[in-house]
Amino acid sequence: MVDIISFNKQYSKDFYELNVEWLKTFFYVEPYDEEVLSKPEKYIINKGGHIFFAKLEDDVVGTVALMPIGNEGLFELTKMAISPKHRGHKIGQKLMQYCIDYAKSIGLPKLLLYSNTNLENAIYIYRKYGFIQVPVEPDCPYKRCNIKMELVF
Repeated sequence: MVDIISFNKQYSKDFYELNVEWLKTFFYVEPYDEEVLSKPEKYIINKGGHIFFAKLEDDVVGTVALMPIGNEGLFELTKMAISPKHRGHKIGQKLMQYCIDYAKSIGLPKLLLYSNTNLENAIYIYRKYGFIQVPVEPDCPYKRCNIKMELVF
């Protein structure tokens, strides 16, 4: 049984390692990634964001963040990563549903995400949960990004 838990400093290393592994598998670690992943409290938690972890017994097997962007109360669903040996077990979908439910419970108007169309499984899941494609702004923080999606509540 997978439990979803909120950020605790003791899991910062898991947040970093899960995301770096994922990035190295599918892309590469950009300087912006390294900065945010190595300082999750500074860039996410202390700015009013949230990080969640999927735990299977005593192991952290996945993570996701809701990171504040701009000053308009918008949040980016970001930094979702599942450990390689636990992919394909719907843990990402559990994290996604948890984030959506949480975002609604705190009154967010919508969630945004940035991705890449090469990640066909991820894009499929985002669409399944109701995200729709919107234009990517020219100053997108990620070089690998070629699709932006939003879910309006």
